[in-house]
Amino acid sequence: MNELLQNFIESLREELKQYGELLALLDAQQEQVVRRLADELSETVSTINSQGEVIQAARRERDQRRRELARFLLLPDETLITQLIPSLPEAYRPLVSALVGENNHLLARVQQRARRNHILLSRSLELMGQFINSLCAIGAPTYNEAGGMARAMSPGRALYEAVG
Repeated sequence: MNELLQNFIESLREELKQYGELLALLDAQQEQVVRRLADELSETVSTINSQGEVIQAARRERDQRRRELARFLLLPDETLITQLIPSLPEAYRPLVSALVGENNHLLARVQQRARRNHILLSRSLELMGQFINSLCAIGAPTYNEAGGMARAMSPGRALYEAVG
């Protein structure tokens, strides 16, 4: 049992570590949005996506270790961690409870930060769209190669239809 328990605890620690790394990436992303660092932002988005895959692997590993421990304790595979804790040796219960609580807390912070970043990015795109559309506003004077007034775009055309 000791090895199964140690493996389970290690998987909880690994999951915690991966959430911490994702939170750091989300903080960096937020800073890049605020500072308008487009090149760095693009790279960070890619890294965040990769980190999401790492977290999924860590969660699968933790879940596998939980099932193994539950089987050893003669509990159903579907036994939740909170239901598993009372069956663990007394000395390990506080550690496992603390790791589970910290994982849940960090996951909530990651979700909150991801929502905040999503709002920031959405607002940035909205403002950029407004700016671009103001450049292509209907009735805005434009000039042709001869220096005369060019024909204005027809009303109701979206920017993506007017360009190209």
